[in-house]
Amino acid sequence: MRTRLGRSSATTQVPPGSPRRRRAPLLRTLALLVTALLVAAGTALIPQTAATADAAVFGALGAKWTRTAEGPQKYPNLQVTPDVPIRMSDGTVLRGNLIRPTDARGRVVDKKLPTVVNMTPYTKMVSALAAEVLSFPVLVPQLIALLNAINLQGTVLSGYNDLVGSLKSGFGENFSYDTKLVRSGYNMLVVDVRGTGFSQGTWQVFGPRERKDTLEVVNWAKRQRWSDGKIGMAGASYSAINQLQVASDSPGAVDAIFPVVPGADLLRDVVAPGGGVGFGFLSAWLAMVNTTKMIPNVASMLNGTFDWKWLGDRAKDPLTFIDVMLQALTVQHPDQASGKTRDLLTEGTAYRTSLNTDLGKITTPTFAIGGWNDLFTNSEARLLTDLTQLPDSKKKLIMDDGYHITTGAQFGTPGNPPKMNVLSRAWYDRWLKGIDNGIDRYSPATLASMPRDNYLQGQTFPLPGYTHQRQYLSGRPSGSVHTPVAGDGSLSSVTPSARTTRLVQPGLSNLCGKDGAQGAAGITALFDFCGRDNRLAEVAAQTFTTAPVKKLTRISGWPGVHLLQRVAATDGYWHVTVNVVSPDGRSQVISMGQLMVSLREVDRSRSQFAANGDLVDPFLFLSLDHYRPVRPGQILPVNIPMTPTQAALHPGDRLRIDIYSLNAPKAVPLGPEMWASKFGPQYIEIDPKNPSWVTVPVDRKLR
Repeated sequence: MRTRLGRSSATTQVPPGSPRRRRAPLLRTLALLVTALLVAAGTALIPQTAATADAAVFGALGAKWTRTAEGPQKYPNLQVTPDVPIRMSDGTVLRGNLIRPTDARGRVVDKKLPTVVNMTPYTKMVSALAAEVLSFPVLVPQLIALLNAINLQGTVLSGYNDLVGSLKSGFGENFSYDTKLVRSGYNMLVVDVRGTGFSQGTWQVFGPRERKDTLEVVNWAKRQRWSDGKIGMAGASYSAINQLQVASDSPGAVDAIFPVVPGADLLRDVVAPGGGVGFGFLSAWLAMVNTTKMIPNVASMLNGTFDWKWLGDRAKDPLTFIDVMLQALTVQHPDQASGKTRDLLTEGTAYRTSLNTDLGKITTPTFAIGGWNDLFTNSEARLLTDLTQLPDSKKKLIMDDGYHITTGAQFGTPGNPPKMNVLSRAWYDRWLKGIDNGIDRYSPATLASMPRDNYLQGQTFPLPGYTHQRQYLSGRPSGSVHTPVAGDGSLSSVTPSARTTRLVQPGLSNLCGKDGAQGAAGITALFDFCGRDNRLAEVAAQTFTTAPVKKLTRISGWPGVHLLQRVAATDGYWHVTVNVVSPDGRSQVISMGQLMVSLREVDRSRSQFAANGDLVDPFLFLSLDHYRPVRPGQILPVNIPMTPTQAALHPGDRLRIDIYSLNAPKAVPLGPEMWASKFGPQYIEIDPKNPSWVTVPVDRKLR
């Protein structure tokens, strides 16, 4: 069924505004060593105490939640039981670390408590080490003071402060485990997913068997003598995705989830967005997980309990998914794709289905943290509308303007939401312990407005009160470009008066641009000219820019890009960004998208349309049975799926779209597409009778 996006009521703007514990000696030594190295390097995975904030996104309740989460806790200590065996229904044994609170005498609390589960592929050993580092009561404040004394805002390394800020946002506690949460009266269970860490089996990468494992671990935890039967889940990225999966696969099996940067449509989010392989992120990520999963359990080797089945399983599949990606990049024709590669490229297969989560089945209270520049923005922005079985009190979404590893960098500071560990504690207390702390009354949607950091709040996303308006591409120079570009054109609400053609050549300029920074999970955003200014990337772009706006104009939702184009070969690749250009010329990306021309076919029943009928959120089939090469030189329109955004044009700002024919290394064409396109020239056809346009959801008309 088609969805139409129309105008409704206005929205409200919110202006910016130690315990002793039992530790394994080896783990403690490693933690001390890591901390010392981090101090010397000037960076660390350490949180800092939240500052007092006065904006409504924080407010009096936020201050109360912060005192609860970061103040004195009920129990003084905790105990870690490592490598607890958890047998799956097929006989495979997963290993988990069980963390439980203890009293002042070091005795484990003899009381049934709620349990928070984290299923991780990054090895629970890393989680334990991170938790140890985070828990040092003396070194942590000193290190935080050192890191925050370095202010590089306004320099070419302005991204440093976001990277450091994310380390004090509560992300670390969510990624590993929150020791204060445990000492407040929770059990924590951190489990290596099948085929990773110290767990047996071969890594499934979200396959059907792995999804079943998550549910079996949850049910196992419910049955244990230390559990009161209430189960929550925690974790970021991979460990956020499997929270949504189990909540969908078995509604009601989990009582509360707190996913940080989760995905629900992994094919369109990161594997093959727009039909291109997500090479930039996937290659580094697969290398990391495949490397860490080979680290053996040294303690078991020393005490004679080494798991030889673990070693045999690792030998069976040492480079999980690498062969799939290599085949996807190297086959010359779709018919040559086989095995899991073909499954990924064919709609309806069991494996491809396992990469998608039906959010409409979820009945578990869900509080999600996402980012406009995250890898999974496409899924995160849809959570509130797709969690159809949950009332507003049980579904919350905060969208920050950060990247995958920097989301929430300013949480806990004035004008920003509380830290993630604070919000998660309040969420678990509400839904696992029944404490009426007001977290259910927090605004359903709390949205950072790009490119300048302030938050808007409302009942859903997109915010109501916005109408899509077309801006047509014209060959007339805008006069707004003062740095090298492939071409300067205009955007306006008037159709172009003359026909012209613009040439777009492939280039690697997006290696240093916001799109490249997104593909690198935010690492290259360390550099201001890569993460906060796209002018360097624009050297390979045809740019089209509006006149300056005279009044504050807000944007909320999905921009739609309709492009009349032709390619010199049988296939082509388009990459588009929507930017806000400030009076000083800085060009900041607020939305991005890409498309392989041969995979352009749209499933209109699952797409979104503006009130005027414009296609604004095309849902591509992305399947081999919809692979449609073109005739060289054939002129035809395409619709490019873009990421959603919340943004603002301030007086003097301009709206711009950049059009490229490549955005490597973030993404590259699939093998058949690469061989067909031959990275040849591509053309934008500007035709008054069949105009190209971008339609933008605005609260005020653009000229």
